[in-house]
Amino acid sequence: MTDQDPYLIISSDCHAGLPTEEYRPYLERRFHRAFEEFLGERGARRAEATRLGIRNDAFADRWFADNEEGLRGGWDPAQRLKELDGDGVAAEVVFPDADAVDSRTAAPFGVGLGLSGDQDPDLGMAGARAHNRWLAEFVSAHPERHCGVALLPVTADPGEVVAEIHRARESGLGALMIPAMWADKAPYHDRRYDPVWAAAAECAMPVVTHSGAAPRHEYGDHLGIYVSEVTWWPARPLWFLLWSGVFERHPGLKFGVAESGCWWLPNLLWFMDRLYLGAHGGKKLSPFAELKRAPHEYLDRQVFVCATNTKRRELAQRYEIGVDNILWGSDFPHPEGTWPDTRRWLRDTFHDIPVAETRRMLGLAAAEVFGFDPDALAPLARRIGPTPAELGQSDDQSAVEAAWARSRDVGRHWLTGHDFPLLGTE
Repeated sequence: MTDQDPYLIISSDCHAGLPTEEYRPYLERRFHRAFEEFLGERGARRAEATRLGIRNDAFADRWFADNEEGLRGGWDPAQRLKELDGDGVAAEVVFPDADAVDSRTAAPFGVGLGLSGDQDPDLGMAGARAHNRWLAEFVSAHPERHCGVALLPVTADPGEVVAEIHRARESGLGALMIPAMWADKAPYHDRRYDPVWAAAAECAMPVVTHSGAAPRHEYGDHLGIYVSEVTWWPARPLWFLLWSGVFERHPGLKFGVAESGCWWLPNLLWFMDRLYLGAHGGKKLSPFAELKRAPHEYLDRQVFVCATNTKRRELAQRYEIGVDNILWGSDFPHPEGTWPDTRRWLRDTFHDIPVAETRRMLGLAAAEVFGFDPDALAPLARRIGPTPAELGQSDDQSAVEAAWARSRDVGRHWLTGHDFPLLGTE
């Protein structure tokens, strides 16, 4: 591979889902009556979303009118490949709910991006299984290009949850999405979940949370509160899993946070490392007996961030976050993502980033986490992938590397001591 070869791009955050009423054949018959009731409430849910400002009517009308053909790629496999190719995306990680404007493709009983611990356990698992059955069919035509994310209502009966992990894996799905919120159920430090984490590790299925769920009933009409917190909820399980020793007990478990950016991670990692390593402010606390190593070591070994539509500010912090921990995503076909103008977004964002690092963040790191075969995808990448030149990246990579050398050397400044207080001090 040369510096100017096209990029192998893997989007770590895309979405697919049937128009909601079409899930009926995938849903067990005993849940059909409840499903009809769920469908009948769609109008009220949409009206409430408009009232709260979650849905912008003018924007929604324009979005659907301007992108009618491409949006069919949310459930039409042929159209989807056309849209991915147009964006230069060779492969993708597929989350639920293709429509993030009107919820026209919401998984049954709201278990898609709204998956939460407060759902009825039976309905929640039934809706998840219905979506997982459909998704397994959807990704089977081109398995080298899609990693389907199975919905996993992890707060249900552990035996049933473990069984669904194995069933999902056997059907061809490759990752697991758990609720960002457990509501009134046991938090994720509870040992009742250990069989679930063990099964996920055994099946080599990364566990991921995704933004969407939040305690909206608390916000009233104040949408700004929701927007301020929506990326916090999917990140919250990270520190529950880390400090309770889940990553220590299950070293094969991979955990990721999707569509929540990664701007929050450097300060969090700095803070957690300092606590563990004995900073003055944490000396009065008891030792963190569940951990055998510093938080940043677990992060680099087991944690990743599906940093949808990665921003310049986040790339500037990449040596603190860890280049290999940042997995770029397009969010296709959601309007807050980069589709259908991904190539321009990539040029605006990555134009001065070293090519070797860009290759990691745009695809190679995701290939390792989600089990894609880069060799199998290479011919496609050569055909559709943008080149470094198309992203505005310089031929003189030695100069680009030199420009970032100081930032790279400083890295995690609380560990390297470069121009900052030394490790464990104030």
